[in-house]
Amino acid sequence: MEVILRKSYTDHILRFLDKGMIIALTGQRRVGKSYVMRQLADIIRQRNPEANIVYINKEKKKFADIKTDADLSSYLEDKLTEDGDNYLLIDEVQDIEGFEHTLRSLNADEECQIIVTGSNATMLSSELSTYIGGRYIDIHIQSLSYGEFLDFHKLYDSPESLEKYLVFGGLPHLYRLGLENTDMVWEYIQNIYNTIVLKDVVQREGLRNVTMFENLMAFVSDNTGQLVSANSLSRYLKAHRVELSPMSAINYLRAASNAYVINRVQRYDIHGKKLLETTDKYYFEDIGLRNLLVGANRTRDIEKVMENAVYLHLRYLGYKVAVGTLPEGEIDFVAEKDGARIYIQVAYLLADEKTVSREFGNLREIKDNYPKYVVSMDPLTMNGNYDGITHMPLRTFLLASEL
Repeated sequence: MEVILRKSYTDHILRFLDKGMIIALTGQRRVGKSYVMRQLADIIRQRNPEANIVYINKEKKKFADIKTDADLSSYLEDKLTEDGDNYLLIDEVQDIEGFEHTLRSLNADEECQIIVTGSNATMLSSELSTYIGGRYIDIHIQSLSYGEFLDFHKLYDSPESLEKYLVFGGLPHLYRLGLENTDMVWEYIQNIYNTIVLKDVVQREGLRNVTMFENLMAFVSDNTGQLVSANSLSRYLKAHRVELSPMSAINYLRAASNAYVINRVQRYDIHGKKLLETTDKYYFEDIGLRNLLVGANRTRDIEKVMENAVYLHLRYLGYKVAVGTLPEGEIDFVAEKDGARIYIQVAYLLADEKTVSREFGNLREIKDNYPKYVVSMDPLTMNGNYDGITHMPLRTFLLASEL
């Protein structure tokens, strides 16, 4: 089986290797965390043929007996060498109850380099941060970027390739199914969603009303990139005659965020320079999963899908992302990295001067000197001076390695 290197992730992880820190690879199920870990194991073996690598995959039956931290400690007793270079790799570590106790002990004694994967954010926000605070690094693995999508599917950058990405998304395993087999593709994505709901939401979060959860996910998929508040949730619940408080609905959305299905994006007051707490937007971790939940007409609301793709690429490039607010309007994204900031507006097509004026107008209201972009589906970059604002076709933006 061909394994395609996801070099941007392995290069990032290798910088932290053998630095005395636990490395946690997090992300939605089936985005490729296990493959990245296996690639790391191969790189470690190439660098150090004598390395002692202990690999535990909790999704395999042979490791089913490792259920608690005591089981884990017992299993490792004769697996780690005293004088050698030990590497402990655990896939889906959150399936081991109390795992953090064993990892803390191993890390404190510097017995081995620990690399784990997890499919639930509370693994870090509670277990790891409580017991191993300051001694771990969280590296988030996403579904394929557009550039990776082209590599995996052996495609050239083209309008047709972009359309496939915006429809099917970036789950890595799809390259083995073949995008031409659309029935198999959607069945696979449906199975991934069912697994996430069962294992990472219902079981781990203890949600009782699965039907309500799925209704809320349909609501978010249909409102991708739209403001979601307690009031909008309340209206939705009343319209569907559902007995669930808006606060409970928000907790259900938090459970989906913990499972890395959706990402909550806060608003940022650009003039006041502060985050706002009341209303958020949500974007999906994988576009294909979002389109699955939307239903048969998956190409509708193309601007919502474009926004989701732009958001994912900003995250892929390492930016922290918020939604910008101005007194008279909104900026789709305010992205920050290493003390620098960029502003981005997303538009479908810049068809006429009125559209250009509208899409560039809000960016003109921002009086700082940080870079500003308008991203659209137009195949070519527009000519002309727009007060230093750069226009980028979506394909160009999604292939950019830096901004």
